[in-house]
Amino acid sequence: MKNLYIATCLLLLVTVLTFTSCNTDETQIVTTLTNLTLAQEFDVDGAPDPSVWSYDIGTGDNGWGNNELQYYTDRPENIVIENGMLKMTAIQESFEGSGYTSARILTKDLFQQKYGRFEARIQLPWGQGLWPAFWLLGSNIDEVGWPQCGEIDIMENRGQEPTLINGTVHGPGYSGGESIGKPYELDGDRFDTGFHVFGIEWGENYINFYVDDVLYNQITPDDVTGEWVYDHDFFIIMNVAVGGGFVGSPDASTVFPQTMLVDYVRVYQ
Repeated sequence: MKNLYIATCLLLLVTVLTFTSCNTDETQIVTTLTNLTLAQEFDVDGAPDPSVWSYDIGTGDNGWGNNELQYYTDRPENIVIENGMLKMTAIQESFEGSGYTSARILTKDLFQQKYGRFEARIQLPWGQGLWPAFWLLGSNIDEVGWPQCGEIDIMENRGQEPTLINGTVHGPGYSGGESIGKPYELDGDRFDTGFHVFGIEWGENYINFYVDDVLYNQITPDDVTGEWVYDHDFFIIMNVAVGGGFVGSPDASTVFPQTMLVDYVRVYQ
């Protein structure tokens, strides 16, 4: 009976995936594209897979362009895989002239894709001045620069707003303070007390933004105030920034260390 039950459940799952594949309406389930092109399950302890991820190290130019306060490292204190989770930890400490350390990893030159579904299951850190993010940059950034390359912020959060995340695009004529996006707020819950799936489904003329199984925004060429630059390969970035114009600096209420837990990153085409 148990084997029959399992077989029946698998048949139902295949049926659901078949009939929901490629839909873009608000009733679709979390994964509607079934051709898996990247699966990072973080089930091997140690450093992230070097064939997929590299590191940004240091303070960047002008605090990575945002007046951020942290020094990014590749130390296990700041980034490590343990117990089936990628752990990205912001620490208050004196390090190379900075008052904080954290981590930022990216798939530039290792994995990039045009269109599809990009998703990650994450539990966020919490506190004034923390800025966790899961986002994409156009792979042509070295040739055309930012924001002409395009940026898709699948999830970014002000640590002082634990019930709220933002999904945003930046492009020529609509970057920085003129970026285009929409917030999503949890009802009766917080992003730092449990895991949630943050994702986009991206096609030729649309980017759909999801939290769990909720489609909360769609951006199309008609919605942007400049050129639509989402027609080429993008790569993935994940980081936990400290400080910067988007969140402000930590204060006496901010408890360190703070860790972003990532259960998986998956990409479908």
